[in-house]
Order: sequence, then C-alpha cells, then structure tokens
Amino acid sequence: MAYKKILIAVDSSEYSMKAAKKGLELAHQLNATAALLFVVDISKTLGNIDAGITHEQALIVLKKEAEQTLDELSEMYDGKEVMKFMPEGKPEEDILKTAENWKADLLVLGTHGRTGLKHLLVGSVAEHVIRHSVIPVMVVPSHIH
Repeated sequence: MAYKKILIAVDSSEYSMKAAKKGLELAHQLNATAALLFVVDISKTLGNIDAGITHEQALIVLKKEAEQTLDELSEMYDGKEVMKFMPEGKPEEDILKTAENWKADLLVLGTHGRTGLKHLLVGSVAEHVIRHSVIPVMVVPSHIH
C-alpha cells in the first residue's frame, strides 16, 4: 500500500514532538502529503471559577497552545507545505474523524508508554485510536530517539 496522505496527531508533550518528527520524516521519504492535527481537548476547558478562569479563557489558552505547537512542528518540515488541523473536541474521537474526512492513508501518533494503574486511571488516546481506526496506525513510543 502506498501512503500518500499521512496524518500526524500531536499535542504539546515531548513524546508527541518525537512522533511528529518521525511522521514528518516518513512523509518526506515517501513523498507523501503530511498533515498535523492538534485536537483542542474541550474537557480541559472547564476553567476554574475559584481562580477566576472562565471556560472561554481556558479555551483561548488551549487554542493558543495548539497554534504554537502546530507552527513549531510545521517549521521542522524542511520548508515543505504541511496542512494543519485544529478541531475542538475529544482527541480520541476527533483524530479518527479527521483521518476519515481528510482521507488519510496512515495515522501517526505518540504514546506516553504508561502501564498499570496510571494507564487505567488516565486512559489512552493511542489505544482508542488503534482499536477503532480503519487505516494503519504508526505508534511512536515515548523512549524513541
């Protein structure tokens, strides 16, 4: 199968940056179109009334973080054009939805590599995507260089 459209799901974590680098390298090697996806997680926009942070203010901060991350990562792509997606929603759902709508051939994402109780408590976007994706998924482990 030829990979022509590679969707790279990111957030602002270090493990995500490694995954983006590997995904962009692969897109370059295959002469594929690359797209970066940062889902603005609406579950993190609840704000904190006690601290005076409203839902709207939290959303603005998260969107700014997403834009900065996408801009920083797209600069790594040797001056080539890279598409950027920044939907607001639930990462585990919007990664799959964007891949389907954009007609991606391959999904690339990173993983924290959590195990045991932390994995159970936090859940795993990567695991959800792997289980429900209809296209191949390349998972870049957190400890890769």
